[in-house]
Amino acid sequence: MNKKTFFALTIVAALLTGCARTAPIHNVNQTLTQRYTDNQMKLAIIEAGINRKWVMTPVSPGVINGRLAQRDLVANIRITYTSQNYRIDYVSSENLNAGQGEIHNKYNRWVTSLDQEIQLRLSALAAQ
Repeated sequence: MNKKTFFALTIVAALLTGCARTAPIHNVNQTLTQRYTDNQMKLAIIEAGINRKWVMTPVSPGVINGRLAQRDLVANIRITYTSQNYRIDYVSSENLNAGQGEIHNKYNRWVTSLDQEIQLRLSALAAQ
């Protein structure tokens, strides 16, 4: 193998390694410094989800299911909440390469964006 071929293969291998499309599944567990009513928490979570294009479905007191579908990618989450904390947990997905605790990077970006949106809405409530 000549030096040019070896160099080209090394570059390609480095690029492919840096482009990993999966990462560990990101579950969110937020503890809040402020207390909110159950209704405030529920509305903040639902409105944040809707703003981020999630379909949010209240299941029972303190539990909301979320579903996001973009093209052929689908993510299902469960959000549990109390007056002072909330959790966003992975439930299932379609076409997101989920397996062995890993999932496509898009899922983690969606959940991080949802978490940030929930925090913004709760901050706005606290400022009132």
